[in-house]
Amino acid sequence: MQLPEVPIRDGEIRLGQFIKLANLVETGGIAKEVIASGAVLVNGEVDTRRGKVLRPGDEVQLIDLDSGEPMAGATVGSMVASDTNGGAGDHNGDPDDLGEYFDEATADDDFDPEKWRNM
Repeated sequence: MQLPEVPIRDGEIRLGQFIKLANLVETGGIAKEVIASGAVLVNGEVDTRRGKVLRPGDEVQLIDLDSGEPMAGATVGSMVASDTNGGAGDHNGDPDDLGEYFDEATADDDFDPEKWRNM
């Protein structure tokens, strides 16, 4: 089974963080349960340590505990290129562009920055 490669920001990532990043589970709580149950393979071996350090090239799979068959998985990819604009947005050169970090649905249009200045 060919596993998709999920790039990481740093040279290493913890197992619990990676399975969330790779969308193998939805929350950290679910990640903790799945790992503790023994349903996670790291490089073909069961690993129950949520804090296990993964590096590029490591393969992670979720298995069905009843059948032992792989259900989903991902490979830890190489590091993402470093930000050139301070970590903001889609790298179009505008340092004030919030890009993918701005969520229109949760933005508060009634926010008054003057009210909070110098508190």
